[in-house]
Amino acid sequence: MTKDVFFDVVVIGGGHAGCEAAAASARLGINTALYTHKIETIGEMSCNPAIGGLGKGHLVREIDALDGVMGVVADKSGIQFRLLNRSRGPAVRGPRTQSDRYLYKKYMQQKLINYCNLSVFSDPVIEFLFEKNSIKGFKTQSGKKVETSKLILTTGT
Repeated sequence: MTKDVFFDVVVIGGGHAGCEAAAASARLGINTALYTHKIETIGEMSCNPAIGGLGKGHLVREIDALDGVMGVVADKSGIQFRLLNRSRGPAVRGPRTQSDRYLYKKYMQQKLINYCNLSVFSDPVIEFLFEKNSIKGFKTQSGKKVETSKLILTTGT
């Protein structure tokens, strides 16, 4: 396959999972790329911009313990911090933050664009390239061919 560019790891999708996967790979010193439709939508939150809570709070704490970016960005963009079920036992308490959706997205984009070992591209993937039943890369809407050792697909649609 003729290639225009090579990355050891490529993450496709700029939502919560894609941001964490790209940052984790780059933190390990791996030449990483994040491909998304629009840089402006990296880190976009749902209409309920809460991070944490009873169920997801455990996951958020695990991500934070592994030096993830979500907690740092949530702290910077938080407008309300609560501990749910404070009157009950520690096993059912859940920290939750409500974030300003605009600020969360802004800080996540800034963090990832300036992350060491991470390149961020706004160029939709239109075709995967296979070699002997393995994905070896992809083509983008702009016509670029990208080769990679590992591909992480985090898009929901």
